[in-house]
Amino acid sequence: MRVRVGIALVLLLAAAAAVNYLRPIPAVTASSALPATQVVKGTPPSMPWPERGAAAVGVSGLGLIASSGNEQAIPAASVTKVMTALVLLTDKPLKRGEDGPTITLTDTDVQAYETDFQAKQSVVKVEAGEQLTELQLLQGMLIPSANNFAETAARWDAGSITAFVARMNDRVAALRLTHTKFAEPSGASPASVSTPSDLMSLGMVAMQDQVFADVVAMGQVELPVVGTVYNVNAALAKGGILGIKTGSGLDAGANFLFAANASIDSRTIVVYGCVMGQPTLDAAFAAAQTLIKAMSAALHVQRVIERNETVATYTTAWGEQSDLVSLFDVDLVEWPGMVLRQRVIARSIVIDHPLPPNTRAGSVQLMLGDYKVDVAIATASPLYPPGRFWRLTRVTI
Repeated sequence: MRVRVGIALVLLLAAAAAVNYLRPIPAVTASSALPATQVVKGTPPSMPWPERGAAAVGVSGLGLIASSGNEQAIPAASVTKVMTALVLLTDKPLKRGEDGPTITLTDTDVQAYETDFQAKQSVVKVEAGEQLTELQLLQGMLIPSANNFAETAARWDAGSITAFVARMNDRVAALRLTHTKFAEPSGASPASVSTPSDLMSLGMVAMQDQVFADVVAMGQVELPVVGTVYNVNAALAKGGILGIKTGSGLDAGANFLFAANASIDSRTIVVYGCVMGQPTLDAAFAAAQTLIKAMSAALHVQRVIERNETVATYTTAWGEQSDLVSLFDVDLVEWPGMVLRQRVIARSIVIDHPLPPNTRAGSVQLMLGDYKVDVAIATASPLYPPGRFWRLTRVTI
C-alpha cells in the first residue's frame, strides 16, 4: 500500500514538474531609471516687455516660452499676409529655386491696385497683361507688403477672396489659433485680428517653409513693372533678425512678428517673438531687439541624456539583468522653470533564447514645451533564458 502511495506521489510530482517546466516563460518589462518630470534649473527672467501693447516670445521647437500676459485680439494689419502666404504655399507648394506657375494680371487686378492706392494702402503698381510668377507674387506681398498682391494671390488660388479667406480661417482652426480671425487676405481690415502668441505660433509654422523663409529674408527684389522694391522690415539683419513681417497703418498701432538667430552656448538657435500695438514701427523694432537680447541671456543648451546613459533596466525573475542605455546624446534648448517630461517606452520581451547586447528595446521620449523627441535605447548586457532548475522549481511565476 505504501509503495503504491509513494509511486502515486512520485508520479504527481513528476507531472507537476513537467507542467511547471512547460509553462510559458514570463515576459520581462523595463523599469525606468529616469524621473517622470524634471524642472529646468533657474528662475524665469523678468522680461523687458514693451510699456504699450502686448508681446510674446518663443524658441524654435519649444514654442511659446513667455508672454506679457495682457494679450487681447487686435488688428493684425499686414502680419495677416503671413497666413495668406502660408495658405498659398500649402495649396501650390514651391521648392527652393522654383518660380512656380505664371499668372497673367487682368483688369480686376489693376482695379484692385487703384482702389487700394486711393485708400492710401500699401501697394505695388501693376498693369493688365503683366505676368508674375507665384514666387514674385509672394515677394511683392511679403517684401514691400503690397495689399493688392495679396488680393491677386487669393483670387488666383481659390477663385475668389471669400473662398480664400475661408481657407485662411480653416488653417487658423487647424493651428488652434484661438484668438485669431481673418476677414481678408491683406490685413487692411481691422476685422482681421490676432494676438502676439497666436501670430508667433503662425510665424513658427510659416518659417518651416524654406521658400517663405528665403523671401522674408530678402532686403529687396525686382518686379516686372515697378522695378526694385524694398523690404518694409527695417530691422532685417540687425541683431540676428531673419524676418518675418511688419504690420501697421491701423489705429491699433504697429506690429512686428520676428525671427532671429541667437548664439546660445556656442549654438545658433532661432528665437521668435511678436510685439503688437506699438506706437511706431521703429518702436516695434526696438522692442523686438530688446526681447531678443533678454531671451539670449536666459536660454541655455543642456545635455539632458548622454550616449550610453542608463535610462531603464530589464530584470528577469531568474536573476538576469541588463541596463537599457541611450544610443545618442540629446541636447535641448532650455528656459528656466520649464518642465522636462521623460517617459521610457520599452517593449516587454520573452527571453526564450539568448538576447545579445545592443538589442533595440524601444525609446525614451523627452518632451519640453512643444518639443518632443524619441531616442532609441538598447540593452547594455546579454540576457539569457532561465535554466532548467528554475523552470522546474518556480513557484508563482
